[in-house]
Amino acid sequence: MDQLASLARGVTEASPGTLHARSLTGGIRVPPRPGLTICFGRGEEPDVDLAVGEDDLRVSRRHGELTYQASQWWLRNTGQQLVRLPHGRLMHTTTEPIPLAPGYTPLFVKGSGYREHLVELYVTGHDAPGLVPRRQASTLKPHLWPLAEDERLLLVVIGQHYLLYEDGPRPLSYRKAAALLECLRPDDNWTERRIEHKITEVRKRLHSGGFPYPLIHDKESGAPTDNNLLHNLLRGLVESTTLVPPDLEMID
Repeated sequence: MDQLASLARGVTEASPGTLHARSLTGGIRVPPRPGLTICFGRGEEPDVDLAVGEDDLRVSRRHGELTYQASQWWLRNTGQQLVRLPHGRLMHTTTEPIPLAPGYTPLFVKGSGYREHLVELYVTGHDAPGLVPRRQASTLKPHLWPLAEDERLLLVVIGQHYLLYEDGPRPLSYRKAAALLECLRPDDNWTERRIEHKITEVRKRLHSGGFPYPLIHDKESGAPTDNNLLHNLLRGLVESTTLVPPDLEMID
């Protein structure tokens, strides 16, 4: 580990493939040397290079490894608890190593109770020489998906549990949504069939616009149910702040 620390200190500029790894208690920067492996977990040096969850006995002393080979950093879970990656992807000790893409990747080590320990990983790409502070730069606005007024009302009705930020929210049924819309807009003829047709239109349009979650059936891999696609739609709209809690005033 002294050799690894020396290598990390010797990097004055982050060349492509350089790995930056950070936890709550520290961070390291490692050059892309073929065959090099760094380890993270609850243990101490020289067993691990990056301490994670030092006070949590659910975290293994050597919980994960990152190895540089074939011009990429490969992540492997070596601990007893799962490792969670973006989009809910999970890694077990039996999971094949996963290559890290250039840029930022957060991972979470499952700990005691509801605890999850964050490890931030950043791999420098060819077009980005390193982590450049941008403290004075303007904040990028979230991507808001275009919705017509009647579409927004419908989605607020069906997704009201999502807008309350409840745990494990699910969409309102079309039957209940139609009953509520009949009270809110009695002249608009909201039926279950019209709701289904409108939701399908929105899903197809946003899917073609690059929505981050699946919105249409995949005939080759097996289609998820319409309810799961609707869940994806509402989840993405809420996460992007296209739908926000004040929208609930539409149904008050």
